[in-house]
Amino acid sequence: MKTISVSELKPGQRFDSPVYVDGDSVLVPEGVAIRDKDIDRLRRWKVTSVTTEGSLIGSQEEGPEDAFLQQALHSPGQQAVKKVYKTLSNDLGKVFDSISTMDSVSTQEVDAVIDALFRILDERKNDVVQFILYGFQGKAEPVENAINCAVLATLVGRNMSMVKHKLLQLATVALLHDVGMLRLPPELLTKKGKLAPEELKKMRTHPIHSYKIITRELKYAEEIGLAALQHQERWDGAGYPRGISGRNIILPARIVSVVDSFEAMVSTRPYRGSMIGYAAMRAILSDNSRRFDPEVLKVFIRTMGIYPIGSIVLLSNGAIGRVLENNVDAPLKPTVKVMINERGREYPDDNGETLDLYNEKSVFIAKAVDPRELAPQEGS
Repeated sequence: MKTISVSELKPGQRFDSPVYVDGDSVLVPEGVAIRDKDIDRLRRWKVTSVTTEGSLIGSQEEGPEDAFLQQALHSPGQQAVKKVYKTLSNDLGKVFDSISTMDSVSTQEVDAVIDALFRILDERKNDVVQFILYGFQGKAEPVENAINCAVLATLVGRNMSMVKHKLLQLATVALLHDVGMLRLPPELLTKKGKLAPEELKKMRTHPIHSYKIITRELKYAEEIGLAALQHQERWDGAGYPRGISGRNIILPARIVSVVDSFEAMVSTRPYRGSMIGYAAMRAILSDNSRRFDPEVLKVFIRTMGIYPIGSIVLLSNGAIGRVLENNVDAPLKPTVKVMINERGREYPDDNGETLDLYNEKSVFIAKAVDPRELAPQEGS
């Protein structure tokens, strides 16, 4: 075991074996870059040296996409989802471009996107959910945001046992609910910081634009347009554009309200960074019947789980894992894939142990982890 003075540590350094504090507490796993905050923490603790059996392998130059926490995104399932998303993003992007320039659009183009989404959900539901949470690296654009909302709304609708034509309508409104944004000034959509009162007033006209585009230009059913018009209404009546409340808001709009809010939290917007799935779920849970229909919210929680699929979690034994499956009957006890075990060993091929925490009584989730806090960062 080598001893390294803390004064010799530099941000970005990586070792080919775990680096330990006091001989048994892992400071960083093998291959993970040391950060400024790691060194600062050691100094606060008055730790003068760390130990490792490994050797220095240089500084981390890659972006977060190449970090160990993104290993699962290179699996065959994730690659298949990524390929489908790329195709659908291109197809929907053309539709959105035509809507933006007020060119004619065939509903068949939109319907084809919905049909492809249904197929990929039938084949790889869990991979799709994980991709939504972590596959974009916080860079999802409006087209991808629309696809994500359609996916999440479809999953909720299926758990509500919606009949096929109602499910198709729900997916369609989730895909198109924000198309009214395409008729707003681009500088308004990309502005960082708080909107001025006049800007906010203009932004709040987008559901009206969406309704007109969906019903008058695309010629979809009135219910689809009405759901887009109402998706910013709130359960307590404090929403817009009409300030209606409760069950006066039609069900598809109430579903889109929940999934749109969750999707916005886990994606980066110009005015704030993204939240991890668990933090977003906690924020949704704290609503207390202000914005969301409580019954829709219950179904959404059953659909996604307290720790959504793909969430990174710290286990009680010190291991770090990724949520693979949710347990409907025990939402705090999902099935987890170990990514770094309790001794600091990393599994770069994603071949760590799979733990069913419902049956594995001796291990539980200690907390959710933001991957950005663990993954090496550029310039660190």
